[in-house]
Amino acid sequence: MALSAAPGIKAAIPKMAKERLRIAIQKSGRLTDKSLDLLSRCGLDFARSKDALFCFGRNMPVDLLLVRDDDIPGFLAEGICDVGLVGDNVAAEKACASFFSGKPSQAKTVQRVRGLGYGACRLSIALPQEYAYHHLGDLQGMTLATSYPALLQKFLDEQKIEARVIYLSGSVEIAPRLGTADGICDLVSSGATLAANRLQEVHTLLESEAALYQRDLSAETKKQNILNVLLQRLNSVLQVSASKYVMLHAPASQVAAITQILPAAESPTVLPLEGTTQRVAVHTLCRENVLWEHLEQLKAIGASAILVLPVEKMLA
Repeated sequence: MALSAAPGIKAAIPKMAKERLRIAIQKSGRLTDKSLDLLSRCGLDFARSKDALFCFGRNMPVDLLLVRDDDIPGFLAEGICDVGLVGDNVAAEKACASFFSGKPSQAKTVQRVRGLGYGACRLSIALPQEYAYHHLGDLQGMTLATSYPALLQKFLDEQKIEARVIYLSGSVEIAPRLGTADGICDLVSSGATLAANRLQEVHTLLESEAALYQRDLSAETKKQNILNVLLQRLNSVLQVSASKYVMLHAPASQVAAITQILPAAESPTVLPLEGTTQRVAVHTLCRENVLWEHLEQLKAIGASAILVLPVEKMLA
């Protein structure tokens, strides 16, 4: 299970100029729409090819590959793409599988740059609800079904637990009911699927989210410069998604208290109000989401006319 590209993929991708950055994302699945939306908010505009595999960047030297998510780490390792937006769970499984295959150097060529704030989930072991679980030692001798055999085997080896690992490509959660496994190791988001199948989550192996990974571009200055511009935009977009611009009227004596209440507030702009020296207008940028509790605290110290506005673009 080394990091390798799908057969024939190189032939299927149009020849691209060497200086153009290549980004790979999941073609269809839970990360696709949010990945495309994120790139769009970064100002990237793509023309899609007929086979929907390759998208040409029209306004930046950046091209897009739409592929299976579990192919992305291999594409990065082999230099087919330069950047990948992929779940940490997929990247970790492929890196672990590469290690077991005796080719750990391939995994080392791929670097995690930053999380993207969506696609949050966790890889957890779950057992039937009727099982009285106490500690990891209870897994000894069990059969566990999973789509992440390398990560699970690595965990069991580290914990010195002897258990049988069987690979299932889908519908892992029904394995205990079918009698093919005692428990499972699978991705969990809300836990609703586990509950529907009468399973209890007993241990988490990995916390995961969508993340940006890249291959080593130290010898390719043009591509690294393009990526640096993209990362600057990306950081701004992700910061903006949680940031709010707050405007309010308040007693002049409460300006310091206001900045303490508002989350991650920058130094405020304080303006005089016509006809009074006792109250002022306060404008500030909050780099975290502003909750109802914050507004109620502001109201309690005398603030009024409180407006919370979304931030469309921001370049720090």
